Amino acid sequence: MRAMADRHVSETPATALLRGRGIVFTDHPYGYVEHGGTAESARQLGLHEHAVVKTLVMQDEAARPLLVLMHGDRKVSTKNLARQAGRKSIAPCEPEVASRHTGYQLGGTSPFGTRKRLPVYVERSVLALPRIWINGGRRGYLVGLDPSVLTVLLQATPVDCALAD
Repeated sequence: MRAMADRHVSETPATALLRGRGIVFTDHPYGYVEHGGTAESARQLGLHEHAVVKTLVMQDEAARPLLVLMHGDRKVSTKNLARQAGRKSIAPCEPEVASRHTGYQLGGTSPFGTRKRLPVYVERSVLALPRIWINGGRRGYLVGLDPSVLTVLLQATPVDCALAD
């Protein structure tokens, strides 16, 4: 695992929240590539894509936003997620809507420090990993941390909604 420690990373709402709560994390900047996704960040940082967690902004049938945290190499079964979340349907938000809800730019969305407090759902198997890497609040920047932070800090609800990518 390479962490590119020589590149300075400025504070984001996500890192400010983590630091403010005393959460230990590591900085992992990388060269952002448009549409590169978790495969590109994992490749550049020498990580297994399964441990890189993507933050997806979705909405239910009433356009109420929610976050889904999923393995980088998996897709979300919106049908299974809706059933487990007690919603009629769930679909991805349009990028501009997602940005309004979170305060983050597409490709730089973190579940930490969002503009609005949103319900968070996490794929259950993410919580079993020894360590995860997740967006730190800007494009080209992941933070590494213990996955228990997702349930402790975000009160993320574990779900089983992963599909192979």
